[in-house]
Amino acid sequence: MGKLFIADLHLDDSRPQITALFEHFLAGDEVRSADALYILGDLVEAWIGDDDDAELPRRIARATRAVRDAGVPVYFMAGNRDFMLGEAFAERAGLTLLDDGVVHDLYGTPTLLMHGDVLCTDDVAYQAVRRTVRAPQWKAQVLSMSLDARRAFAAKAREDSRAHTASTQETIMDVNADAVAQAMRGAGATHLVHGHTHRPAIHHFDLDGQKAERIVLGDWYEQGSVLRVTAQDRELRRLRE
Repeated sequence: MGKLFIADLHLDDSRPQITALFEHFLAGDEVRSADALYILGDLVEAWIGDDDDAELPRRIARATRAVRDAGVPVYFMAGNRDFMLGEAFAERAGLTLLDDGVVHDLYGTPTLLMHGDVLCTDDVAYQAVRRTVRAPQWKAQVLSMSLDARRAFAAKAREDSRAHTASTQETIMDVNADAVAQAMRGAGATHLVHGHTHRPAIHHFDLDGQKAERIVLGDWYEQGSVLRVTAQDRELRRLRE
């Protein structure tokens, strides 16, 4: 039992072992006996549209649909790599789409769920790009391109992202404490689960005189990472290949 949380898998054809690990994890007893599975963004390295005819999206849809068909709800929240994932793919894959910043009750504890990128407010350049690419007009323009053109566009975007990461201080790309506090106050929650920063940890701190908790999910670049939440505890651990 328990609710499971994963994020930042960045599934890509260049790392087939991680896709296999994802499929193995979803087919295992832990997931199939869970109360719910949450995927909090960046499931793939790049999402070029629900009409992508590549094999990887089909494999993902089969794996997540099988979990849903086994009676386990699968929730998906978009990240900065897969924000163009839409209703058509969600239907095929058995996903329930979540807005970034939703609050879910985790066994009596209201918990704010986020991808986490909007909390990195010190990274001004990234936030400017995020505002541009999340605009409906921008997404519509990209989706009007051919699949080959979108693949080339996504490859260039990944190169630009790597260059930005390499040239930006790590502290700037982490969450801003004031942004975290503001988000939690706005949601009326003292517990937060997010990904994006690839810095898995459980942080305890004071929020307006109350004990608060922020759990950061790990990435899946070289191994898996999962958070298991039960009524009794929270366990954040790595999954080996």
